[in-house]
Amino acid sequence: MAIPILPGLSLAESELEVSYILASGPGGQNVNKVATAAQLRFDAARSPALSERVRTRLLEVAGSRATRDGVIVITARRFRTQQRNREDAVERLAALIREAAHRPAFRVATRPGRAARQRRLDGKAHRASIKRGRALRHD
Repeated sequence: MAIPILPGLSLAESELEVSYILASGPGGQNVNKVATAAQLRFDAARSPALSERVRTRLLEVAGSRATRDGVIVITARRFRTQQRNREDAVERLAALIREAAHRPAFRVATRPGRAARQRRLDGKAHRASIKRGRALRHD
């Protein structure tokens, strides 16, 4: 089954490797006996679903969650059940990929026009005259 990320981009379940580890936090005695925290591993460097641009940006965005080999490791321990933690880990991976796939708007650097510069200087001069007026009264 495929996990939808964006229109035209989905991951195959087989690309994700989920293992369960002991979690910390709430859960009483159960927390010491049942491995409920989900650890998801996704090999971004070798994934056929990702374009080269998205792959490069994903490893950048992942930061310390990515290993040197290009494997992204996400540990989810927010919930008390394996299923909820697994869903949380998959959703966090999907959010990372969405962020990496987003193309930032191209910004053309502009400079302020002559009138805008003049308005700024007029405002500064006005503020300076107000402050000069205050100083004279307190002498």
